[in-house]
Amino acid sequence: MSNPIKIPQLSALNLAPMRQGQNARQAIDAMVRLAQHLEHLDFKRFWIAEHHNMPHLASSATQILIAHTLSQTQKIRVGSGGVMLPNHSPLQVAEQYGTLETLHPNRVDLGLGRAPGTDPMTAMALRRGRSDISDQFPNDIADLQRYFGNGGGDNSVQGQVKAYPALGLNVPLYILGSSTESAYLAGRLGLPYAFASHFAPRMLDMAVDIYRNEFKPSAVLNEPYMMICNNILVADSDDEAKFLATTQQQLFWDLVRGVSRGMCPPVPDMDTLWSPQEKLSAQAMMSTSLIGDKDSVKQQLIDFQQKYQADELIAINYIFDEQKQHHAYTLLKQIIETI
Repeated sequence: MSNPIKIPQLSALNLAPMRQGQNARQAIDAMVRLAQHLEHLDFKRFWIAEHHNMPHLASSATQILIAHTLSQTQKIRVGSGGVMLPNHSPLQVAEQYGTLETLHPNRVDLGLGRAPGTDPMTAMALRRGRSDISDQFPNDIADLQRYFGNGGGDNSVQGQVKAYPALGLNVPLYILGSSTESAYLAGRLGLPYAFASHFAPRMLDMAVDIYRNEFKPSAVLNEPYMMICNNILVADSDDEAKFLATTQQQLFWDLVRGVSRGMCPPVPDMDTLWSPQEKLSAQAMMSTSLIGDKDSVKQQLIDFQQKYQADELIAINYIFDEQKQHHAYTLLKQIIETI
C-alpha cells in the first residue's frame, strides 16, 4: 500500500526572464503581473532569484525587484530565491531586508545560497577581487541571525555593529541548495531547506534524506520543513504541454551550449535542434519536471509526493505565451485543491 501523501503548500520562483523580443523593463513588468496572478490564486510566496552577467535575465538587483513586487501586491510573501551570500556583506543584506520588512511587515522572505549565481570572472568583479569566500557561508548565516535577532541592549550578543532597522525583526531565513552540503547545514541549524531540483535534480534524494536525518529543532522550527523547487507545466492537453515545454528545453539546451537567447517560442520538434549528447545533458537537468494535462500532472505530483513528502513545492515554468503561463499556474492550483 502506498503512503498517504502530504498536500504541499504552493509557491513559485521567477528569474525575470526576457522573452524573445522583450527588454528588461518588459520582463520585469511580466514578472509583476505573474506575482499578482499568483497572489489571486492564493500562492504562499513568490521568490525571485539572483543572477549576474546573464543578458536575458533581469534579476541581478534582486532586492530592488522584491521591493517593486511587494509594492505591487497586497498579501503574497515575496523574497529571494535566493541572495547569493558570497556576493554580499551580511550586514548590508540585513539592512536591506530589514528595510523591506519594515515597509512590508510579515511579507518578506530571505532565501540564502552559497553559490555566486554567475561565472567566476563576474563573481570576482562582485567581490572586488576577493577570492572565493563560499566557505564562510555558515558564519555569514550566523551573522544574519544575530543582526535580525533581538539585541535587547546586550552588546555581548549583538556586538558594536548592529543592522538597523533589521534589529529584532527576525526576517525568516531559508537555506537553498543544489547539493548535499547545504542539506547538512540547514538540518544542523534547524532552518527550512529548499532544494533546486528544477536544474540540479541529481542529488535530490540524498539531500532530502540528509536534511531530515540531520535536523535539530531550533527556535525557528520544531521539525524539518522541506521545500522543493521544480519545473511544473500544466496545459489543457498533454500534446499542448509537451509543445509549450520546448521553450524550457531550449533554455536548458542553451545552458548546455553556453548560449543565451532568452525565452524562445516553442517548436514542433526539439530533435531537429539539439544533438543526442546535448539532449541527454539538458534532460538530465530537467529529469524531475512535471509536464502534462491536469490528470497527468496530478498523477505525477502524487507520485512525486509519495516519494519526497515535500512540505512546500516551489513551481517554476518557462512558457513563452504569458497568458498560457498564467493558465498553467491556475491549473496547478486546481490540481492541488483536488488531491
